[in-house]
Amino acid sequence: MKKDYIIVNNLTHTYGDFVALNNISFGITKGDIVAIIGPNGSGKTTLLRYIVGLISAKKGVVSVGGKSPKDMRKHIGYVPQHFTFDRTIPITVQEFMALESCAKIEHECKNIKKALRAVGMQKFARQKLGTLSGGQFQRVMIARALLHEKDILVFDEPATGVDVAGEQTIYDLMKHINKERGSTCIIVSHDLSIVSSYVNTVICINKTLVCQGSPEKVITPKKLKALFGAATGVYHSH
Repeated sequence: MKKDYIIVNNLTHTYGDFVALNNISFGITKGDIVAIIGPNGSGKTTLLRYIVGLISAKKGVVSVGGKSPKDMRKHIGYVPQHFTFDRTIPITVQEFMALESCAKIEHECKNIKKALRAVGMQKFARQKLGTLSGGQFQRVMIARALLHEKDILVFDEPATGVDVAGEQTIYDLMKHINKERGSTCIIVSHDLSIVSSYVNTVICINKTLVCQGSPEKVITPKKLKALFGAATGVYHSH
């Protein structure tokens, strides 16, 4: 049995009187592709922020490779659901990419062209970041996460603002990176057809852990009803 690479143990998080996560525990093995699903307000994004080291656990424990997530930040590529910035700042796509830190000094900026090419944005390297469309900017964020061969890739609704063809490209790319590099991939997505097609493990949360397992065992009408509180089906995209 593989040892868990990412461990969440008895994690609780509150915003004032609102409980976002309540005593949640699970493990993720190294090299797995995992989807975290749940209704709006279920704590998915808060959970991701713990895993990437943006929040430190006060109630419970979160560890990555036996270390604090903050100590592993340079090994983690993260694509947040929303990334706001001053669009008047005169920074190019390439300059924005070069800001990404790396645990391997020898990489420097050598992989920028390769990462932009992987998401179809190589022609925009010298374009001002603030002139990109929402979908183009999302692709750049994904390319930035792919830099430097990160050990862990975390995507929070990565297809936001991207068309259907682009969405397929993003998930195909994630699958390829996982196979080629062995990177552990964690994704939050509301698209259950994507989840069932691309991931090995599904973690269902609604403030607490509802269930965990393979898509075949988890994405069933009974368990989805328990998670979302209504009948939910899986529709395969084309």
